[in-house]
Amino acid sequence: MNNGLRSTLLAVALAAAVAPALQGCFPVVATSVGTGAMMAADRRSSGAYVEDEGIEWKAAARIKEKLGDAVHVNITSYNRNVLLTGEAPDANTQAQLPGIVGTVANIRGITNDVQVAGHSSLTSRSNDALITSKIKARMIDDDRVDAHLIKVVTEASTVYLMGLVTQTEAEDATQVARTTSGVKKVIRVFEYIDEAEARKMDAHVGSK
Repeated sequence: MNNGLRSTLLAVALAAAVAPALQGCFPVVATSVGTGAMMAADRRSSGAYVEDEGIEWKAAARIKEKLGDAVHVNITSYNRNVLLTGEAPDANTQAQLPGIVGTVANIRGITNDVQVAGHSSLTSRSNDALITSKIKARMIDDDRVDAHLIKVVTEASTVYLMGLVTQTEAEDATQVARTTSGVKKVIRVFEYIDEAEARKMDAHVGSK
């Protein structure tokens, strides 16, 4: 990877990591910083990328409508697979979340890892953003990992990895995340593809 591309990817990764921590209380709001560059390098189609952003917005609105400020939920959609992280005040509220989010059209699956706990502090969220940025920076500097293929989400020092990846890519990304300072646990939420499918997708990425 040339230095110019590495610098661009690092700047985008840092902006994307820090933005959620600055949003305050409720869900992740998609940032427009570097969206074009990120979309162009993504294995998802441009349509799927935009649809994922729409799913996040709609799911956030429905949670807000049903539960208000009782919960702090971060919503991440990747290829229409949705990850829910954050905090809910009790198990009953926690259990309602997949049903609420599931009313959004075109979702393929939901992973609910929202914890029963009080709202995380700004300090905790800032620390999570720092961990995410460190992982992305290490991935960019690691020749084994294509950083733009991996979505990194950090909640309470637990790291979630998402993306359309091969088994080898998943192992390499997990190793980088697991050995990053401050990480308590790594949870894979990958969608696995084979090597042939990866090559086909990468050829499509080059033609965007």
